[in-house]
Amino acid sequence: MIGRVRGELIEKQPPLILVEAGGVGYEIWVPMSSIYKLGDIGQEVVLHTHFIVREDVQQLYGFATKSDRRLFQELIKINGIGAKMSLAILSGMDGITFVQCIEAQDHGLLCTIPGVGKKTAERIVIEMKDKITKLMLELDALTQNRVHSTQNEQNLMPSASDGYHANSMVHQAVDALEALGYKRKEAEKYVHQVKTEANNVESLIRLALQGTQK
Repeated sequence: MIGRVRGELIEKQPPLILVEAGGVGYEIWVPMSSIYKLGDIGQEVVLHTHFIVREDVQQLYGFATKSDRRLFQELIKINGIGAKMSLAILSGMDGITFVQCIEAQDHGLLCTIPGVGKKTAERIVIEMKDKITKLMLELDALTQNRVHSTQNEQNLMPSASDGYHANSMVHQAVDALEALGYKRKEAEKYVHQVKTEANNVESLIRLALQGTQK
């Protein structure tokens, strides 16, 4: 079981990143709520991981906090909620927002996540509500990371020499939303609506995801 990876961030193609640790490159699926907290390419990152092994695939999922990993682990226990949908949920909202969503029984917000219909949203609320008390004990750490994520986003601002162009940003953002379960046309619509407001790929994805919840 791989429970933690510490190494150099080599590539970012949200929601997939590549981290080199001990001479080995690990492809790790990371929710956008955690990717926002990562630094620039070349910087050291620490991710709390969950390794899923099936007959047809082996995939490593990474999270900026243990709390986010806990949420992921609880979500995939729910019947009909796989790793892909859990990744999409934690990309569309951070841990604090998710807990608040469960407490408020906000089925509508959950239904903005691709693949989550009314019945699925109701099942998530029912199965998660009894676990919220324990999860709330970890909210302090989540809150601290939310503050740090804002600082990290500022560090991710590209300079003119970075080679970031609007079309490239849009393409990467659309690919990211599609990987999270959105249909290509939906992803393009949400991204194009906010492309002039973003300064980097991560902020463009964040704004696009916020647009799906309106």
